[in-house]
Amino acid sequence: MKIKVKAKEHRREDVLIHTEFIQLQAFLKMMGIAETGGQAKEMIQDGIIRVNGEICTARGKKLRNGDVVTAFAADYTIVNDEN
Repeated sequence: MKIKVKAKEHRREDVLIHTEFIQLQAFLKMMGIAETGGQAKEMIQDGIIRVNGEICTARGKKLRNGDVVTAFAADYTIVNDEN
């Protein structure tokens, strides 16, 4: 018997920030991707999070206008309202 598995659709979302940058760890908490700073740290260190298509292991990474964070089949594009 064959079972068809439908791939989960990759979601895209723009995220407006009101500052020059936001740190990756804070972003993950703000978006509800991680519930705590410790959980965000673990996700980052485990290589689950990508920034601009590359695995990012720096939890203090500054995300700026145009950066794209990928986590769990979703792309989040940083949009800065100061530009």
